[in-house]
Amino acid sequence: MNLEILVKPNSKSPGIEITNDSKWIIRVRERAIEGKANEAVIEAISEKMNIAKSKIKLIRGMKSKIKIFEVEENKQ
Repeated sequence: MNLEILVKPNSKSPGIEITNDSKWIIRVRERAIEGKANEAVIEAISEKMNIAKSKIKLIRGMKSKIKIFEVEENKQ
């Protein structure tokens, strides 16, 4: 499953917002330096979806505010 996420780094109030059209807005405290904000977004997705961080990969938007993450789904 792929998620399109708008990332807002260096935010005073971190959190996750899911809009009506299934787009995510994630605010993180970390600054967008050396991938720290990307790591914080992966952590936030992991906590929200209750999955391991290793199952989440950034596939597009390494240096952009709009990112595409691939999330491996549990196969049971």
